[in-house]
Parts: sequence; structure tokens; C-alpha cells
Amino acid sequence: MVTVPARFPDLHRQPFAAAPAPTGTLVPTARDRPLTSAGRVRGSAPVVPSSLSPAGVQGCVEGPDAPLTTSRVAAAGVQGCVRASDTPLTTSREDRATGSPRAAEHCTSGPHRSWAGGILWSVRPRCSLYVDVGYLLSAAAVRVTGTSFRNGIQVDYESLIDALVQQAEALSGVPVLRVHWYDSARDGVPDNQQQLIGELSNVKLRLGRFGREGQQKGVDLRIGLDLVTHARNGTADVFILVSGDDDLTEAVEEAQVHGVQVILLAVPDANDGPHAISRHLIRAADGLKTIFPDTIDQTVTKVEVLGGRPRAKAMPNGLTTQGGPSSGLQSGTTMSEDPTVLAEQIDSVVTNVLATFRRSATAEALTELMVARPSIPREIDKALLTDLSDRLGGVELNETVRHMLRTSFWEKYDEV
Repeated sequence: MVTVPARFPDLHRQPFAAAPAPTGTLVPTARDRPLTSAGRVRGSAPVVPSSLSPAGVQGCVEGPDAPLTTSRVAAAGVQGCVRASDTPLTTSREDRATGSPRAAEHCTSGPHRSWAGGILWSVRPRCSLYVDVGYLLSAAAVRVTGTSFRNGIQVDYESLIDALVQQAEALSGVPVLRVHWYDSARDGVPDNQQQLIGELSNVKLRLGRFGREGQQKGVDLRIGLDLVTHARNGTADVFILVSGDDDLTEAVEEAQVHGVQVILLAVPDANDGPHAISRHLIRAADGLKTIFPDTIDQTVTKVEVLGGRPRAKAMPNGLTTQGGPSSGLQSGTTMSEDPTVLAEQIDSVVTNVLATFRRSATAEALTELMVARPSIPREIDKALLTDLSDRLGGVELNETVRHMLRTSFWEKYDEV
């Protein structure tokens, strides 16, 4: 039994009951005044459900300032949660009275909306691509040169981004809305190369900064915050994440709580398997795929050396690379390697990094190295630390091992 105010005397005579109207049509309602989320008309009168919409408003209205008018109520009422929008769901009085299909068409005139079974649905399937550039390039450098030293590679960024977008769309089955490109810069200010990348269509440049030892700072936090915020706001339905950072595990799980599917896209190693992906991150994600090997092989190459000086490959928009720090170390266990094994690993890592540096270094880079001695330029130092950590299973290197590694670098350098 529905209690009706005295101003509606005709409705006191019989209980409220009626069969639902046909699916897909709009029905007239008692009033066309806005409702609050508590289900009361703004003003003084309570809501009186129309006899043609017995369910009334059964859900809630998202957003504190989003009015819900009774003209939104369809044959079976609004059985779920109606998302607030910029397009009011109102129709002409004539269409509401006749239940014209034009009413439903009018209701869906806003962007990304459909009307099915009397319920308003979002029809905006999109995919967002999140790229940890430190991980992408250091892992690609390992595949191409055998070391994560980013100065040893040259990158066709535009072709690389296009290939990643195509693979993301193939994996998700929906268009990519935007590429979020996370890198580091001195004091967070983009260099010329990063500015060119940020000017590419549908690419959002997000910059962290450098730590004292050349490691990225603030990048993983930016990625995590964006994943959660974009999921909460319904920016896209599928997130493709190019990263292996264990610190992103909780952000991935939080994004999934909001109904987003998160797929990891790893850089392939020399055997075409995923390179340096945290096991916790793999367990949290909805899937793990690898970037097509041809994508890396065709867009990331060794620096060409002509006359003792490296030459970067010319690219359409001038997007070339000659370095920058690689991604941070993965957290791991304490050091427990046999001294002999550790010494062999250090020797191998130093040999590879030094060979790559000599092949790609300019005269200015060689001068900088000698001027800084006994310090090691951060790009080289970061490559040494990252490569040795990877060789030892992703452990965090203690100060003793770091000292051994840096000492070995200068010893090897002086041997040549």
C-alpha cells in the first residue's frame, strides 16, 4: 500500500498496483520535479510513483549534486545506480505521455550512453596504456645489448609507441584512449626529447625526478595514483601496464576493485620470455603478455659508431635517444651469494657495461668519465647496479657489493 498525501484524493481509493509497461519505452510519471538521493522531491511534497512505474526509484544517484527526475524512471523503474552526467535525462512532455521511442532516443543523446531494457548503461569501452619508460628501455637494452645501459641503444619512439598501441588494442579488443608515458627528468623538467614525445597525439607525458644515485623518484607513485584515480573515475575498462615494479601491486588490486581489468605487458628477454616482472605483480594482474619481439628488435637498436662517435638513427619527428637512467632496483632478499660466484657475476656485468659504454660513448662522455673519477656517471652506475641485481635474482645490493662492483669497473677500465 502506498501512502499518498491528501492533495491526491483519487489515489486513496485503491492500492497501488499495475503491470509493467513494455520494455524499452518511457512512461509518464506523477511529477516532473527533481528527486534527491533520499527519494524525496526537492521542495515539500514526497515522491508519488506513477501507476505505470511501480518500482519507482530503487537505486541511488551517484554524485552529491546530481538530481534525478522522475522522468528518468522507465517501465521497471531504475533498478540500479544511475550515474550522474552532464546530459539531463528528460524528454518532452508529449514523448513522455505517449511512450514514444523518440523519448528513449532523446535520453541517450549524451555521449557514451545507451538505453536497454529501460536501464541506462554506459557504452564507452576504452583501453588506457600505462608505460614505465625506465623499465621499458632498460629491459629492451638488455635484450639488444646484453646490459641495461640505456646510452647503448637508440630508440624510434614514435614507431615504438604506435606498436604498443596496436598490441594494446588487440589484447583489449577496444580502442586505446590515451598513452600515459612515465619517465624521469632532472628536477622534473622535460628535456627536448621528452617534449617531443609529449607532443605526440594521445600521449600524456608524466615525469618524476632523479635520486642522488640516478634512480627514478616519484615515477611508481605517479603510476599507482593514476591507476587508482582513473579506475575510480571510470576512465577506461581495460588498463594495459608496461612495468614490472613490485610497488605497483597494491595499485593494481585497488584498480580492480573498481571493475577495471589490468593486463601486464612485459618486455621480452633474449628467449622471448617476460623480463624482470615481480611475481607479486603477476599474481595481482588479470593477465601477463609480452611485447612482440619484433617490436623491440625493429624500434630499439644498438648505437651506430662512425669514426669513434655514436650516431643516432634519424627518425620522423627527431625522436632519438642517447640515454637516461634505467628503472630502479627491484626489492629482494639479503645477499647470500658464494664469494667466488659473486666475483664472477661482477666481472661479467662490468665487462658488458663497459663494452657497451665504449661502443656508444662520445668524446664528451669519455671526458666526463675521467673528470668524475673515482665517481661513476649515474647512467653507467645505474646499469651496473641493475644488471648485477638481475643476475642475482633481483636482490637488493648491500654497500659492500656496490663498492666491489664500482671498484671492478675502474680496474677493468684501466686494463684496456
